[in-house]
Amino acid sequence: AAWLGRRVDLNAIRFSDVVLAVNEALANAAEFAYLKNNGVGTIDVEAVQNSEAATLTVTITDQGCWREPDAAARGRTRGRGIPLMRALADDLTIDTSKLGTTVCLRFDNVKARAKAGAAVR
Repeated sequence: AAWLGRRVDLNAIRFSDVVLAVNEALANAAEFAYLKNNGVGTIDVEAVQNSEAATLTVTITDQGCWREPDAAARGRTRGRGIPLMRALADDLTIDTSKLGTTVCLRFDNVKARAKAGAAVR
């Protein structure tokens, strides 16, 4: 999470929202994406801060298989990750295909941190 603090200007609560949502997406990919491959596979993370739109978009991609949420597990201790990500991010999209899963989290009102010595306008 240190990279985030160095690059964007967020208050402590919003910072925690971003970190928690991204960690949840990563945990889901790590736990479920490669069940058919004995847990072997890669997870890619890309974060883009758009200064003009003041947004931060974090994309988590795997090449594994999507697993539908277990309706029976909801209400117990499982099945809260996607609703949590949806509540924390301003936009959440999940695209699944035979090639893998892409989770895209967008956070609005995220400004780039001014570089040391740079003029702020």
